[in-house]
Amino acid sequence: MPSRHFVKYTFLKIDPAWRRLAADVREAGKREFAAACADFSDGHLLRAFSTVGTRGDADLMLLSQAQNLDRIHEFHVVLGQSGLMKWATIPHSFLAMTKASEYSDESRLEVRPAHAKYLFVYPFVKTRAWYGLDPKERYRIMQEHIKLGREYPDIDLNTSYSFGLDDQEFVVAFETDDPGSFLDLVQRLRTTESSLYTARDTPTFTCISTSVQRALSALDGEVLAAEAA
Repeated sequence: MPSRHFVKYTFLKIDPAWRRLAADVREAGKREFAAACADFSDGHLLRAFSTVGTRGDADLMLLSQAQNLDRIHEFHVVLGQSGLMKWATIPHSFLAMTKASEYSDESRLEVRPAHAKYLFVYPFVKTRAWYGLDPKERYRIMQEHIKLGREYPDIDLNTSYSFGLDDQEFVVAFETDDPGSFLDLVQRLRTTESSLYTARDTPTFTCISTSVQRALSALDGEVLAAEAA
């Protein structure tokens, strides 16, 4: 039987003062950060995203996944020892776990991002009235929601569950190469019956898929400026 996985979305914000440090000090901190990521990614899913230019309260997001929660804990302990993290805060952090869906046989016990250009992430909470509905009624309502989503085959959805693990109930992550298509999907989802039972679906993060190295380079533009030259 396939194993369920823990999923962690970690958003980092870098102190602007870090950019005024000497280039060699910044590079050393980034190397230590990248080394921690490389160690974890040997046997586990790890993806990096830049939020520079898309959010004011975060610069970088790491998506990590493991069957063992202790491994995610250890990864963040090691990450915290890097020179870069001494200048970083974590303004947003979402912990979740995969499980089979009540409403669709397309659910996943692993987050399997399709490596599209953009990932849209947000925490999600249903109203308590939703859980008071008859299970058959909830199923009926969700079929409309799912049917609408299938009209956008270029958008891939990964849903994970946070009940008792974190403040939200779900973390949803939509992946696509076309932000406009995602905007249209979300606008249409607002018209569905299931939307009446949404208590919270913010903050929303527009994340640009990249390598760990390029996400780090985007923090100060050092390597990217050299490539442009």
